[in-house]
Amino acid sequence: MDHSFAKKGIKIIGVIFVIYVGLVATHEGEFWPFSIYPMFSQAGNPWTRAIVLNVTDLPDDQIWEKHLFSERVAEPVPLKEHGIDQIDFSNFISKTQNWTPERRDALQFMFGQNNLKSQRWMASKVEGKLIENDSVVVEIKPYLLVTADTVRMNPTLDESEYISGEE
Repeated sequence: MDHSFAKKGIKIIGVIFVIYVGLVATHEGEFWPFSIYPMFSQAGNPWTRAIVLNVTDLPDDQIWEKHLFSERVAEPVPLKEHGIDQIDFSNFISKTQNWTPERRDALQFMFGQNNLKSQRWMASKVEGKLIENDSVVVEIKPYLLVTADTVRMNPTLDESEYISGEE
């Protein structure tokens, strides 16, 4: 094998590796086509997604408690019908580390005043994990209550759930 050909090949692989690390690392593993597909690469690990529940007709003492997905207390809001991309919403909820007033306002803006009107929507985290006997438990954690006027944080959660990262 030609020695210069091998050197050239190593340089090309090195450049591709640097580009890959630069793109994926700066976008938290979410840069197409180099995205990390959790369903394959992280099988068996706990996961978090987001869901919006319409809690308009529920009393306040029922809306803040964690519960199993199979026993959910309210119907999900179909985000696509309201022009909200489910993946963007889920990333916004699950990856935001500091829920500043500006971030909460952004969530309210994402839902839109016209969609909310007199509705109360609960942005919730959905956490899944493997348990004994290869079973999966999926739990809904009510997170942010959004109305046309305000966004309220769950009073039963610790403040570190809302402010945990660097600015």
